[in-house]
Amino acid sequence: MTASLIGFAAVLFLILVRVPIAFAMGFVGMVGFMAESNFRASISMVARLIIDTSQDYGLSVVPLFILMGLFVNKGGISRELYAASNAFLGHLRGGLAMATIVACGGFAAISGSSLATAATMAKVAMPEMRRFGYSDELSTASIAAGGTLGILIPPSVILVIYGLLTETSIGKLFVAGIVPGMLGILLYLCAVRWTVWRTPEAGPAGPRVPLRGRLAALREVWAVVLLFFLVIGGLYGLFDIPPLNLNFSPTEAAGMGAMGAFLIALARRRLSLKDTLEVLLETSITAASLFAVLIGAWIFSNFVNVAGLPAALSDLITAYDLRPWQVMAVILVIYIALGCVFESLSMLLLTVPIFFPLVTSLGYDPIWFGIIVVVVTEISLITPPVGLNVFVLKGVVGDVTTGTIFRGVTPFWVVDIVRLALLLAVPALALYLPAQM
Repeated sequence: MTASLIGFAAVLFLILVRVPIAFAMGFVGMVGFMAESNFRASISMVARLIIDTSQDYGLSVVPLFILMGLFVNKGGISRELYAASNAFLGHLRGGLAMATIVACGGFAAISGSSLATAATMAKVAMPEMRRFGYSDELSTASIAAGGTLGILIPPSVILVIYGLLTETSIGKLFVAGIVPGMLGILLYLCAVRWTVWRTPEAGPAGPRVPLRGRLAALREVWAVVLLFFLVIGGLYGLFDIPPLNLNFSPTEAAGMGAMGAFLIALARRRLSLKDTLEVLLETSITAASLFAVLIGAWIFSNFVNVAGLPAALSDLITAYDLRPWQVMAVILVIYIALGCVFESLSMLLLTVPIFFPLVTSLGYDPIWFGIIVVVVTEISLITPPVGLNVFVLKGVVGDVTTGTIFRGVTPFWVVDIVRLALLLAVPALALYLPAQM
């Protein structure tokens, strides 16, 4: 156990001194494995992981979902989502902020990335909210918090990575994220209403859109509904009926989603040859970076297992006679503390190899734990002092201080804690739909 803790501290130190997380985890894992066994075994393990990762068919789901999200972004779907949400909610006090939350949820359903959701919606929603006199605190907070939905509402790259790390069904993880994602949207809307109740001038009501205008705006979001139905419906078995008899694997669903997003962008004449090449290049760079991080995480995970940390933690729990809920409470406190200083992917990759064997040994469902981990990761995206979504938003908006954004997200952070408590108390919120598959 001592060797594992030293290795964990070494990874944290390397990350803090700006060593890329893939190299930090890979180097510490290789050296640690070498110390626990020998040089030949360590090199063999690293070589095998690199080869296996590059040849793993299941990993093809990662670049395909990234490709789908980038084509969606090029297709200009974010503006239609915001317009439709605004048509139904904009006339309420705080309605534009509420429309931003709903649009973020819709965009999250087809992009799979929190950072992409926050950056895209900032360009669409921020000018409109400023035009109607919304406070910078509420405007930026609704975008930063709404953007976190990108890693929970399926398809989600973070859920894919969790599934690959833990060998958990990606299809069931996607379906498990639907209800907690919808719950997140509902609670964020409550946070907006609370904010404008306390400070009415923060979110003045906009003009009411007539019914004809609402229906016209709703017709524009057919692409979002189609892509979501194609990906999640295929995974859920909705097409497994005669004469289709189609039941998608995660990779097949990702491929269908990427092709659908490409055809939609093409049909809208939003995609030139140059744009297509840019999307393919960005997909390759992003996927290569994620693969490098995954390889580093698996190397570090092998070292942790050989050093006996999961077994040592189980022995520690037995020695102190801790109840499962007490262990889970400690794990969540650790996650929230790490979220204050680490970005979400780093935190996930560092902790899941350590906590997953412990949590499953206590009888917790791996799918439920995956949703809990992602919700805590969402919380870390708007938690000071790092709050990656806040800094992405600051980079896009420019003339708003991070302090202003962090003050604005406080009610959203609070309702995220409420959502986490609900998922802990009622696991069926995450497990009911996967159980029906």
